[in-house]
Amino acid sequence: MENILEIKDVTKRYPGVVALNHVSFEVAKGEVHALVGENGAGKSTMIKTITGAITPDEGKVIYEGKEYTELNPILSSQIGIEAIYQEFNLAPELTVQENIYMGTKVNQSIFIDRKELAERTKKILKELNTNIDPNVRIKDLTVAYMQLVEIAKALAKNVKLLIMDEPTAPLTDNEVEILFKLVRNLKKRGVSIIYISHRMDEIFELADRITVMRDGEVIKTVNKEDTNKNQLIYDMVGRKLTETYPERHPKLGKTLLEVKNLCGSSNEETTFSVREGEIVGLAGLVGAGRTEIARLIIGADKKYSGTVCVDGKEVAIHSPKDAIQHGIAYVSEDRKNQGVLLKMSIRWNITLPILRELSKMTFINFKEENKCVDKYKDALRIKTPSINQLVGNLSGGNQQKVAVAKWLASESKILILDEPTRGIDVGAKQEIYELINRLTDEGLAIIMISSEMEEIMGMSDRMLVMAEGRIVGELDREEFSQNQIMKYASNITD
Repeated sequence: MENILEIKDVTKRYPGVVALNHVSFEVAKGEVHALVGENGAGKSTMIKTITGAITPDEGKVIYEGKEYTELNPILSSQIGIEAIYQEFNLAPELTVQENIYMGTKVNQSIFIDRKELAERTKKILKELNTNIDPNVRIKDLTVAYMQLVEIAKALAKNVKLLIMDEPTAPLTDNEVEILFKLVRNLKKRGVSIIYISHRMDEIFELADRITVMRDGEVIKTVNKEDTNKNQLIYDMVGRKLTETYPERHPKLGKTLLEVKNLCGSSNEETTFSVREGEIVGLAGLVGAGRTEIARLIIGADKKYSGTVCVDGKEVAIHSPKDAIQHGIAYVSEDRKNQGVLLKMSIRWNITLPILRELSKMTFINFKEENKCVDKYKDALRIKTPSINQLVGNLSGGNQQKVAVAKWLASESKILILDEPTRGIDVGAKQEIYELINRLTDEGLAIIMISSEMEEIMGMSDRMLVMAEGRIVGELDREEFSQNQIMKYASNITD
């Protein structure tokens, strides 16, 4: 097959690390080429090289037979290269239709034809099989809908090579099926796709070929039929690993968190509890109200009514700061805006909530601080040349690890994990699962929100299923089944 893209002997160095080490890679016209590897393997640097966001120190990029020594984002878009990143590139104050066509001339007039804009937007959104209102502002959308808008942006342009970086991470099972259909349709139209995902099922569902990266190098490129999940995982991590969840033998203690009749603008009255050593999963479709409940508990959103009790005592929580003081920590699904401080170091991100505990008088005990940071850097295998590295310079998955590490270091009694493994590779996922297990063994109470059905079934001791802003079903572990969960989530009562 004829190649649309060839990367030849590309090297990119940063202080203390070689991000790409003499990498060669090719994509054929009309193929779905999966790019896999652990966080920090070099995938993001590869993407930025292709889109012109960075200039390699050595090597060259050949696109449609033409050699480019220096690409830039504007030029790459003009020649048909588009990328959908883990971190969204949307203007929150603008509407959906304005974001989709930002930088694109809709008509010949110097004035925007709003009617034409709306019609084009509806057509693209219909292709995505979504009912997003074209006039709603981006800031009012959930993360999943923001992802769909990013995809719509790429479709609105004359895309020839589409790079999709963890596109299903915030999507529900139903939305994933829509995305798969979209990928297949794009392939039929001759669009080439570089598909990056840590989900093995997706790779084997969609890809024609698979390239494995590790430590900034290409390990191998294989046809999908010539490998399997276990071999692929071994190639990625350099050691044997399986995609299984750790066994749960919870020793449940007293009730640590009790939510009574909690109600906000997006939720009906909600009541539930979580005990020491227990993982309670919150399942449901996008828009069901799972994240909204978490934000009400920690005081990020205003509650209309209801109470929160910690360790048997009613507590007043009006802000996340109040929640932290009462031992409740929240790992947000939106790590870029709410999870980490991108312009601060790993050290500061992890220890910021506990600086008081690490200080004597007004002086920080740097020895204890280093010990704390190193502990969680090693436990979560955060890939970095130094704990003083800016979090914004890390890969998306490593940023997520820092977000998790920050609250693990705070030693909170109650931990709310909202999509905790989003964008994290299979090796790191298992480490986080095992770490969560150890935390419950130590008596923590955990609420886990996840759009991955297998994950929430594999990790939860008890599951609450939400639909339309309320809890519609509760299942013990022995009652878990995908059919029953989806039945509840779809609010089917018969």
